Amino acid sequence: MTTATEISNRIIEAVMAQKLAPGSRLGEQQLAMLFDCSRTIVREALTRLATRGIVTVSARRGWYVIEPSQDEAREAFEARRVIELGLLHQLKVVDKTALRQLKSHLQREKAALAGTDVGMRSFLLGDFHVCLAECLGNSLLADTLRDFTARTTLIAMLYQSSHDAAQSCADHVRIVEALEAGDIAHAEALMSEHIGTVQSALRLQASSDPLAGLRDALAPVSKSPAQATSPARARKSRATKSSIPPASDPDAPADASTYLGALL
Repeated sequence: MTTATEISNRIIEAVMAQKLAPGSRLGEQQLAMLFDCSRTIVREALTRLATRGIVTVSARRGWYVIEPSQDEAREAFEARRVIELGLLHQLKVVDKTALRQLKSHLQREKAALAGTDVGMRSFLLGDFHVCLAECLGNSLLADTLRDFTARTTLIAMLYQSSHDAAQSCADHVRIVEALEAGDIAHAEALMSEHIGTVQSALRLQASSDPLAGLRDALAPVSKSPAQATSPARARKSRATKSSIPPASDPDAPADASTYLGALL
């Protein structure tokens, strides 16, 4: 029987492969049927993911993949920057075994870029950062980075990242080259630049306005210059006012209740 750990790992992988979008519903019964296990095991897996910040639950709506806010997006990238730069900063040397593993991962990235499996490409590009932590001997940070990488993948989908996958792979190659050359400081600088580039590709506003959508929708409808009433037209309107019912006056302002009714 499938375990809760296996289910949670599969969901994380699906998120990193961009196969589960932000806001996707995760039904307990459907997952239990899919993994051939009890709903209790599914609920345990989803509860773990909720603790890790990947899914959320509502008493009435059920389980859903998170939809990070703009503030949460900034915090996630800040957290990754602190973790990954700190991981590199404390390095003294990278052994040959770790370098071979990192180069093997880069070969898989390049193959995925040349292929048509977009999901595998997305997963490998994100998993590079997890692989780096594992190769440097810190499994605890690797687990933490896996969760943050999944969150930033959701953020990239939600805020329509324009970052180029080929550029990410090229950044990874330069980081590994710097590690192989023993230039840890340069590798750290390259990682900082890489994370900043990925973050800057997001379509985030400088400041978040929770009423922005409603504010735009309910803004007054202004007339264009061509629609503005000229003095001659105004005189003509006054002269014929008695013969034209008010409701047919083309210059009469739209009824606010009618406008809101059409909107709602």
